[in-house]
Amino acid sequence: MKKNRWLIALSAIAIHLSIGGAYAYSVYKNPIATELGWEASQITIAFTIMMGLAGFSAALFGGIVEKLGPRKAAMVAAVLFGLGQGGAGLAISMDSVVLYWLTYGLLSGLGMGIGYIAPVSTLVKWFPNKRGLATGMAVLGFGSGSLITAPVAVSLMESVGISNTYFILGISYFTLMILGALYIAPPKPGDVEEMVATGGNKKTQEIAQMSAREAVRTKHFWMLWGMHLINVTSGLMMISVASPMAQEIVGLSVASAATMVGLMGLFNGGGRLIWAAASDYIGRSNVFVIFFAIQLIAFLTLPFTTNVILFQLFIFLVVSCYGGGFSNLPAFASDLFGTKQLGVIHGYLLTTWSLGGIFGPIIVSAIKEATNSYIPVFYVFSFLIAISFGISLLLRSDVNKLKKQKAKEREASMADKETPVHS
Repeated sequence: MKKNRWLIALSAIAIHLSIGGAYAYSVYKNPIATELGWEASQITIAFTIMMGLAGFSAALFGGIVEKLGPRKAAMVAAVLFGLGQGGAGLAISMDSVVLYWLTYGLLSGLGMGIGYIAPVSTLVKWFPNKRGLATGMAVLGFGSGSLITAPVAVSLMESVGISNTYFILGISYFTLMILGALYIAPPKPGDVEEMVATGGNKKTQEIAQMSAREAVRTKHFWMLWGMHLINVTSGLMMISVASPMAQEIVGLSVASAATMVGLMGLFNGGGRLIWAAASDYIGRSNVFVIFFAIQLIAFLTLPFTTNVILFQLFIFLVVSCYGGGFSNLPAFASDLFGTKQLGVIHGYLLTTWSLGGIFGPIIVSAIKEATNSYIPVFYVFSFLIAISFGISLLLRSDVNKLKKQKAKEREASMADKETPVHS
């Protein structure tokens, strides 16, 4: 049976919506602390384990995902993530914080990392002429998962309790991910050419087809890795302290700051789709240059911004760049290194996710404690963003040169084929 690529995209979104529900973690903190008396730091450790493992497991198991294929890999992710969420309910009922770390933290983190990369490389292959849109659709699901899970989890906890909430959500995530896994599959030979022909757009030309081992030996891999690390660190820094920062600098009320945080989720999710779709037309390298130009202006301007609306607008733009970086990352990697081992390469690049989750909050907390102000934070990150802006310009220059070189090679190859052979 011939697969429908839009249903493949829907399957990927189902998987990412499920694992993206983990971003709603904050709604569990107070109910768990109130019911069980656990310390806030103990509850937070589970989330830290999960997010740290997510990035590193994507790198660690990227090769296995490629060997298993997207269907089996997504099924493994469904089992791990479903058990992690459901197991958290058992940990709550047993009042065991260690079991909570092992289930919600360890199992969910492994499931999230594998579930994150499993659909992405497949989608890129199904949408060869719209790679940005393809990855944007999947990662939009991940960014939007918390918008659905948060209100549902709150309602369930009020009606059936914390343990049963985890049981219900664990089963729901497992079911949704399995349904997505059952349909998802790579395109068969000939499907790509047919899709490009009917789509009216040319297939994106890769600069090279490399194995993961070959890719990590290139300077372009590390340039992309470094840019994304700074982009993630800046975004997670902003997400981690947006509410208190806005209250301190522009005097936003607690309620208004909470509304701003909710809107940040929309810009995080929307930025993933909009920036990725735009990259199909203006180029991935240009999008990263725009990311860092926007953030450099934002971080240099924020210390002097007293207007509440303008302050929030800058924060929304930074968060949209953070989300857009995640959706553009696999598409850019496929342009540079091809799709042969994209799942593995994408996994290696996602180590920046874990590192950024550690560095961002630590840097901003250390600066705030040392200076009792958020203002110096903007200058430190302006310096980091300026470095990334320079890297993005160099990478764009290299990409343009390589594309021209590749075009000349194709023209020469075509000319050789057209030249008649004389006996």
